[in-house]
Amino acid sequence: MEFGLFVQGYVPAARAQVDPEAEHKALIEETEYVIQADKSGFKYAWASEHHFLEEYSHLSANDVYLGYLAHATERIHLGSGIFNPLAPVNHPVKVAEKVAMLDHLSGGRFEFGTGRGAGSHEILGFMPGITDMNHTKELWEETIAEFPKMWLQDEYVGFQGKHWSLPPRKILPKPYGAGHPAMWYAAGSPSSYAMAGKKGLGVLGFSVQKVSDMEWVVDSYKTAVENAEPVGAFVNDNVMVTSTAICAETHAEAVEIAVGGGLNYLQSLLFRYHDTFPRPEGIPEWPELLPEYTEEIVELLIAEELMICGDPDEVLKQCRRWERAGADQLSFGLPIGISPEDTMNTIRLIGEHVIPQIDTDPVHRTSRFRAAAS
Repeated sequence: MEFGLFVQGYVPAARAQVDPEAEHKALIEETEYVIQADKSGFKYAWASEHHFLEEYSHLSANDVYLGYLAHATERIHLGSGIFNPLAPVNHPVKVAEKVAMLDHLSGGRFEFGTGRGAGSHEILGFMPGITDMNHTKELWEETIAEFPKMWLQDEYVGFQGKHWSLPPRKILPKPYGAGHPAMWYAAGSPSSYAMAGKKGLGVLGFSVQKVSDMEWVVDSYKTAVENAEPVGAFVNDNVMVTSTAICAETHAEAVEIAVGGGLNYLQSLLFRYHDTFPRPEGIPEWPELLPEYTEEIVELLIAEELMICGDPDEVLKQCRRWERAGADQLSFGLPIGISPEDTMNTIRLIGEHVIPQIDTDPVHRTSRFRAAAS
């Protein structure tokens, strides 16, 4: 199993109200987390693309952000988590161009994650009048298989679809080296995992569930991907799952950090905006918030496999659960409610004590998913 970070530009109101530079500091701090993760042996850094999601995510121009990180890092793979390829949001050709450019700037370290947006608040900003969010599936399905053609055909043959079209044109630049970047799909519901597997796409598993509840979902993906008909030049058999992670020198310190991190607010915002995610029982409707975390709640979340938190030995055991469940990658969300010092310490401790015990490919080769296309 490999490891990653997920950054999104979280700027809670409590921070913005006391610091006029809160937004700027949040974005810069998250770049520093990725740079440290690169030094600490993490393989992936995923940057969100969200629009209009106040507090929850101010990272909208993630192509610009990833371009900076391509220069600021050396080994870590940089992924779009996601680039939204729906024509009313981003023209597909411009998405293909951005992917290839980032592939060059990163020396082949770019990973192309796609998806359909966070939910109704975000998508309806671009598609007013749409009442059924399933409409976005049609747009995505129409587009996803065109990207490898744009990259691999000397002159793209063009496309005439229901939602966008293009005459024959040369799409430039082409990706760096042979083939094209690995392709992923952001899955918010269990059925999406099997769909991604059938198309040969890796899964960015952003749904919030505990390990035991995810095992059958991962299994459904692995079953589907065995008989994949890939939309790209190769099958990216890969499941990424996400979890909050807090690691400190002692268990008591880690729990104390979690209690003071305002994590209940971030989780409440997640379900405010991601209204297409399955809503677990007991999650209140916004603006009602989840209760503030106490030591008892944090210990319960750890026991229920809903949070990775503890000293390095405990965190290693908790990560092993995801490895046994079949996850190929465990990516950590590091909310800014936790101090930069504590977050940096989490990254360093996981890099020192956890990753070397689990990641069997420390070189993090860029050719791993491109061999079939070379």
